[in-house]
Amino acid sequence: MSTSTVTGADVFGTPVPVLSYSPVVLSVPGRPVDLQVRVSAPATGTGLAVILLSHGHGPSNNLSSLNGYAPLVDLWAAHGFVVIQPTHLSSRTLSHLVADAPGAPFFWRSRSEDMSHILDRLDMIEKAVPLLSGRIDHTKVAVAGHSFGGFTSSLLLGARVTDPEEGGEVSLLEPRIKAGVLLAAPGRGDVLDGPMADALPVFRTIDFSTMTTPALVVAGDEDDSRHFTDMGPDWHADPYTLAPGPKTLLTLFGAEHGLGGIAGYDAAETTDENPERVAVLARLTAAYLRTQLHSGAPTWQAACEALTTDPDPAGRVESK
Repeated sequence: MSTSTVTGADVFGTPVPVLSYSPVVLSVPGRPVDLQVRVSAPATGTGLAVILLSHGHGPSNNLSSLNGYAPLVDLWAAHGFVVIQPTHLSSRTLSHLVADAPGAPFFWRSRSEDMSHILDRLDMIEKAVPLLSGRIDHTKVAVAGHSFGGFTSSLLLGARVTDPEEGGEVSLLEPRIKAGVLLAAPGRGDVLDGPMADALPVFRTIDFSTMTTPALVVAGDEDDSRHFTDMGPDWHADPYTLAPGPKTLLTLFGAEHGLGGIAGYDAAETTDENPERVAVLARLTAAYLRTQLHSGAPTWQAACEALTTDPDPAGRVESK
């Protein structure tokens, strides 16, 4: 599929240079180490919307941190978003420091709480980053997450879980987040039968019926996560299937868990490396969030029309 088909220069405009600044260090009471974030922003523009990006738990040492996901971050920022990437406590870059901390090694609750801490300090972050002060619209906030980051994002969008240690339902809904993008996120818990199921018992309890915030769910039709379930690629569509609307599902043809290589440029763990797929995905997600956060923006409709009329489409879209 031609990436120019989906970019729609008349819709997105010309990409601008990107400023990236890290680390911005936030001291959070009770957190075993400071919260560090990377901020990427367009060099020009005001009234900028924010995307909070939650990294996954992949095998690389450094991509699951504020240093990952450049193929998405670079395009999102070039087209008008401020992208804020925390290093969650689950990152391998921190494992030597937090191995014995409560919640280790996955820190499922802390990951979502990181995003609320960032929003609490958004004024401070904006002032700390050179040339960014006064350019953010604090009312326009979205969350995106890949894999384990998709689970994190699901909770912020309203999905609930039962704490496997303490019992009781947990809601980490963040009302300041107006829209979300779930990238190869985990699905329902009642089908978990793989070796990772016992390592993350919280995954067994997720309830998508309360995930009411608008979201785009992205699933690869060859993303077969056997380490969690033998349900097949449809498992990753569950956040769309089981959540109430408004929701949209983007199914990427031929995509595996790396969705073409979104976690980093030339990443060894990407089993389906496809730079064209990544470019299409980056533009489609940017178009979706532009329309969700800027009322009346035609970007998503235009991108969907380009996708459906392409003779060799990268995927298909359905909504409810």
